[in-house]
Amino acid sequence: MITPPHFALFDTAIGTCALAWGAKGLLSVQLPSSDEKALRARMQRLVPGAVEAEPPPPVRRAIEAMQALLRGEPADLSWIELDMEAVPAFNRRVYAIARAIPPGSTMTYGEIAARLGDPLLARAVGQAMGQNPFTIVMPCHRVMAAGGKSGGFSAHGGVETKRRMLRIEGALPDDQPSLFGWP
Repeated sequence: MITPPHFALFDTAIGTCALAWGAKGLLSVQLPSSDEKALRARMQRLVPGAVEAEPPPPVRRAIEAMQALLRGEPADLSWIELDMEAVPAFNRRVYAIARAIPPGSTMTYGEIAARLGDPLLARAVGQAMGQNPFTIVMPCHRVMAAGGKSGGFSAHGGVETKRRMLRIEGALPDDQPSLFGWP
């Protein structure tokens, strides 16, 4: 008998997030939406057939680690298993580099492209970041555009959510102006 994937919502310092899991690890981790109803609908769209359920102990530990990270506490998420079966090969290579960026640090799209062996892949790296199904665990928020610019961020709240996460991790000073000139 094949068990359907499951998902759960969980509270964090930046709002209610969600994750889905299956037999091989996490299938998706999503940042807050406009509301919980929209977040549930997004999870069911991203992970067809997913059923909301109470997380088993390994998933509960992953949630606790993400909550700690988003409170600004040191938290290593590298042990969390990700099911990358549906992730394209190029994206897997990009994610392996991005996942190694420690909290409080950033890299640029170009730096990741150079590590992949071709600095001209910076735009493709940015596209892979935009397709990241494992936000928080695979920290696309730590990948910036050239010149210290934020670059894009497809989560609800856009670049401001990215900047908030970077501030929590200590990678962005609290007094650095935002896109609109506010701290």
